[in-house]
Amino acid sequence: MRQKLSNIYRLGIKELWSLWRDPAMLFLIFYIFTLAVYTSAKAAPDSLQRASIAIVDEDNSALSQRIVSAFFPPQFMPPAMIAPSQIDPLMDAGLYTFVMHIPSGFQRDALAARRAEIQLNTDATRMSQAFSGSGNIQQIALGEVNEFLQRYRAQPASPVGLELRARFNPTLDNVWFGALSQIINQITMLSIILTGAALIREREHGTIEHLLVMPVTPFELMLSKVLSMGLVVLAAAFLSLNIVVRGALGVPIAGSLPLFFAGAALLLFATTSMGIFMATIARNMPQFGMLVVLVLLPLQMLSGGTTPRESMPELVQTVMLAAPTTHFVELGQAILFRGAGLDVVWPQFLAIATIGAIFFGVALGRFRKAIATMA
Repeated sequence: MRQKLSNIYRLGIKELWSLWRDPAMLFLIFYIFTLAVYTSAKAAPDSLQRASIAIVDEDNSALSQRIVSAFFPPQFMPPAMIAPSQIDPLMDAGLYTFVMHIPSGFQRDALAARRAEIQLNTDATRMSQAFSGSGNIQQIALGEVNEFLQRYRAQPASPVGLELRARFNPTLDNVWFGALSQIINQITMLSIILTGAALIREREHGTIEHLLVMPVTPFELMLSKVLSMGLVVLAAAFLSLNIVVRGALGVPIAGSLPLFFAGAALLLFATTSMGIFMATIARNMPQFGMLVVLVLLPLQMLSGGTTPRESMPELVQTVMLAAPTTHFVELGQAILFRGAGLDVVWPQFLAIATIGAIFFGVALGRFRKAIATMA
């Protein structure tokens, strides 16, 4: 047993040195857990944010000024006042996503109960902002018109009072959710890539043949790769969570970090095994990259990190229970967002451990066959 542990330790050190001498992989690790996390959290939020808008006010009335002043950050940039002749050139140049045209006599027609119209021009190439922004602008404009015609600002009386309480994210800040979700997704992606690339790199450099003549077993070879690459991913995720997420983005963590990383270690046991399994199938790095894309997209899109599982078809929900990332997303969100303890997330721990053991066994069997063919 001591000899086996010594072999695993020394092989793991070899893997770390090999990774240290690979600048491309080091850059990938740095980028994924720093710039990718930061930009993904800040860019393209689900809600409308700082949309550019221009307004043509030919009416120049009290009502039109109310509408103009209703657009302000953070949903919209301060409106720019332009002339009618500037609408097409400025939109063609992509300077504004929305241009609202308030015609002359708009307030007069509204007060006289005649048909009053406002034209809204939208740059539909900016799909996310165009879809949500058009509805928001319509609601804002109609709200200002109704309040102006009623002569007072008030909400209609309702027999039911609805009190809203936002838990875990009181300000409904998309950055909080996006940053932590990116950490969860990047752990999965990088663990698969690192372990698979490590095996393919040895095959391409011919060092795998040198290992085969040494007194080491396939189990020791595979476990050394799993432990060393898993350690790298855990260390990078820990630094990213504390420096980028908590430091640069200012996202608070509700739960226990040791408990979260214990679950991440179990996930890595499964995902690193998946990486080795795919590396035994692929003959070179381009083939491995194609396999990674085919595997990562379902894991990230259907595990609940991007879209809630409840909104997916029941068949997809059932099938994705076989993926360790599904349980890790539930575990990570429960711990990091809601401060859950082990008494709440132990079913996810058990599911990840079981799936990881199965994946490790299947990958080890495939790895032994691949080693036998090389020998």
